[in-house]
Order: sequence, then structure tokens, then C-alpha cells
Amino acid sequence: MIGILGIVVIFIMVFGGYILAGGKLGIILKSLPFEMMMIGGAAAGAFMISNDMAGVKHTLKDIGKVFKGPKWKPEDYRDLLCLLFALIRLARQNPVAIEQHIEGPENSDIFSRYPKILADKEAVSLICDTIRSASMNYDDPHQVEEVLEKRMEANMHHAMHSSHALQTVADGLPALGIVAAVLGVIKTMGSIDQPPEVLGKMIGGALVGTFLGVFLAYGLVGPFAAKVKTVVEEDGHFYQLIREVLVANLHNHVAAICIEVGRQNTPSHMRPGYSELEEALKAAKQDAA
Repeated sequence: MIGILGIVVIFIMVFGGYILAGGKLGIILKSLPFEMMMIGGAAAGAFMISNDMAGVKHTLKDIGKVFKGPKWKPEDYRDLLCLLFALIRLARQNPVAIEQHIEGPENSDIFSRYPKILADKEAVSLICDTIRSASMNYDDPHQVEEVLEKRMEANMHHAMHSSHALQTVADGLPALGIVAAVLGVIKTMGSIDQPPEVLGKMIGGALVGTFLGVFLAYGLVGPFAAKVKTVVEEDGHFYQLIREVLVANLHNHVAAICIEVGRQNTPSHMRPGYSELEEALKAAKQDAA
């Protein structure tokens, strides 16, 4: 919602200020389709050249994050802590019984209590792989932690591709605007024998290209890239929480301490309160019983 509001504010402030200053939209509207074709088309072509098909699809999909915001909400962090508590508790009580849950999470009654987490393949894979590692009796928990860190860095690098791709387009838009403006000037110079009022409109139309390139770069595409980056980083905390709790488990801390480590490492605006989490854990225990 705030993304849509921001776009509306940009257009009202820019074009509203132009109109209030005495500017006329006629010349902009007349030139806009052709300038947008040149600038937008060149930007789209450059985007396709610099990315493979998977990268193009990934970026187009991630644009929705500008308007949807982070995937994981405060209640999801609470549910994740409850899920990890149930799994750690079962692994400590019955190491054999935990195997059916980590080998077939889609059929697990523990995972099925949290369908949103179960639907995220990376979260489920991260949980199951790490618990499986714990069952292999690793002598050095730091080794598992290092593997998890590298895995999460690789995932973050992949997730950031959309932001980098959009920022590259934003960086190129002002130059493409200049290209369109130069073409407009060339067109004007070919009509140099026309009267001043005609030449003035032609030069104004050429300058629309420069305006449009800068406006799109710093008013829309650049902020889109920044927002996608922010959302990806925000969602990354969810997977970091998995690592913190399960690494604490590898150090043989009691289950309650492992969960508290995770709660303390949750971002403050997403962190469940201590009492709230206690109630959720009690409810999870009752459901398991």
C-alpha cells in the first residue's frame, strides 16, 4: 500500500508543481509515447541482454515485493520458534522418531501445523538438513555453522539479483534519456528553416527525453531497486533465525534456551514478546499431546 502511495505522491508533486508553475502538459503528452518507446524500449532491451531468462522472470516477480512488502510477518516468526521447539524437543526425547519428520516434512504432523512455513522449500530444507546434521553426531558444531553461513550467503546473493538488475537499469536510464533528447535535437536541426514557435515546440519535445530518463531512474526504477533490496534483507532474518536456533541446539543447550536465543535474535519489530511466546509454546505442547 505504501508503495502505491509513494508513486502517487511522486506524480502529484512533480507534475503538480510543473502545472502550478505555469507549465503546459500538452507538449509532454504529445512527445511522451515516442520518448517512452525509445527510452523504455532501449532499457528493456538492455535488461534482457544483461540477464538470462531465469533472471528476467525472477526480477519481474520480485517487483511485486515493492507493493506486498516482506513475506514473513511477526506471527510467522512466532510460529517458526514454536516449530523449532517442537522439533528440537522431539529430537532430544526420541532421536528415531524425528527421522520421519525431517525425511518427509510434507507428511509431518508437526510441519503441517504451520502451512506457510511448510510451503517455503528453502526454510524446510534448511531446518531438515541442519537437524539431520545434528543426528550425524558432528564433533564440531562450528563446522555446521560455517556450512549454514555459506549456504545463506549464496541464497542471499541469488535473492539480491533482482535489486542489482533494477539498479543497473536505473543507472542507465538518464543516459538513454540523453540519447532520446539528442535524436530530438537532430530532428529539430533537420527543420531549422521552420519558424521559432515550431522550433521551440520541437526542442521542448526533445527535452522531454532527458526529463523522462532522469524521472524514471530516480523517481521509479531506482526506488523500486532499493525497496526490493530492503524486503529481501528483511526476509533474510527469517532464515538467520533458523540458523541461530539450530546452532544453539548443536551446542546442546536446553530447548528453551535455544528458542530464547532465537527470540533475542529476531528483529525488534518482528520479535514476539516473552509471555506471548510462552503461551504459543504451551498451546503447541497441548496440540502435540
